[in-house]
Amino acid sequence: MTLSQFFSRRTIIAAVSCITAVFFGLLLVQQVGAQSAEPASGERLLAIYDQGTERGLLTRATTLREAFREARIPVDPKDLVEPGLDDRLESSNYEVNIYRARPVTIIDGETRVKVMSPYRTAKQIVAEAGMALHDEDITAMSANPDVVGQGMGVQLTITRATEFTLGLYGKKTVAYTQGVTVGDMLKEKGITLGSDDTVSAPLDAPVKTGMTIAIWRNGAQTVTEEQAIPFATQKILDMDHAIGYHEVKTAGVSGKRLVSYEVIMNNGKEVGRKKIQDIIGSQPKTQVELIGNRPVNPLSKSKGAGYFTDSQGISHRETYYDLPMGAVMGACGGGTYSVRADGAKVDQGGYILIAANYSRYPRCSVVETSMGLGKVYDTGGFAARHPDGFDLAADWTNYDGR
Repeated sequence: MTLSQFFSRRTIIAAVSCITAVFFGLLLVQQVGAQSAEPASGERLLAIYDQGTERGLLTRATTLREAFREARIPVDPKDLVEPGLDDRLESSNYEVNIYRARPVTIIDGETRVKVMSPYRTAKQIVAEAGMALHDEDITAMSANPDVVGQGMGVQLTITRATEFTLGLYGKKTVAYTQGVTVGDMLKEKGITLGSDDTVSAPLDAPVKTGMTIAIWRNGAQTVTEEQAIPFATQKILDMDHAIGYHEVKTAGVSGKRLVSYEVIMNNGKEVGRKKIQDIIGSQPKTQVELIGNRPVNPLSKSKGAGYFTDSQGISHRETYYDLPMGAVMGACGGGTYSVRADGAKVDQGGYILIAANYSRYPRCSVVETSMGLGKVYDTGGFAARHPDGFDLAADWTNYDGR
């Protein structure tokens, strides 16, 4: 072996040793980093989503405002943060969303209003700006075309509906339409004229702001009633708050419908009526509610059974069972179910599938459990011995995801 060959072999061995050391060193760093990402006692792991980027943050702070200050994450007063900056942090893990405020130019006819808004829908932006928006108004959002003159941002254009007074068989109400003519308005509102109906303006007459358009029926008595349209309620199960927490994020508003009847009279008394018109005056607004759903000392496979006291002071004996649940899903409107990360079987609304005593907890009623809110889909023989007991569906025996 020559001297040059000897040094060449030594160089290769040294290089391989260095690469091996670096590889195991990186592996060790990754393992340490992965271990350190787990929240220790008193720590919280925040997964922060900010304008398309995601970062993790371990903190002992009790509010997001404090955590952001420590981590030097800037937040403008106009930005929207969920959960709230001053909400008390009690769980060990949180998903945090930061919606950054951006400049929005609202064009409303001849009026231009510039605002900074974190919202992404026209209704929310307009409401934050203190402006009214009717169901018949049309909105369009686009990138600001005049970057030089107005800067980066969004342009929100409102095409206002025409306001007029609608007289429907004697009942007057303020209405709005995008229709150009009276005939367009009738079609938009779903109003079908009968052979005995008369309209106060020609069908091809233009609809003008402030005008009155009346409809009446000749030779018959008619009456128009204003009826409320109930609003729907959307319940969001919030794992950041304990069971029993309830907050109305957006208040619901009832809608309004105008229902007209032809009244049949006999000897001065009403003996019958026939519906002739049914139009929507205003659409209802959905109420959005946050419902606390964070588990408290939850049932687990290792426990097998336990007791949980709900917010009403009722003690429930809890057990679990692992059976396919497809047969009972039709009990509450159908749909499918899935297995949550902790093994609980939940419906499409996020409620744990529960077996309970039907006489105390009717089918489809919502109940509190140690693992979160549940909905009663099933019952069992245990219900006679433990009338307040719950059997929670969980994938803890078969581990087959069903």
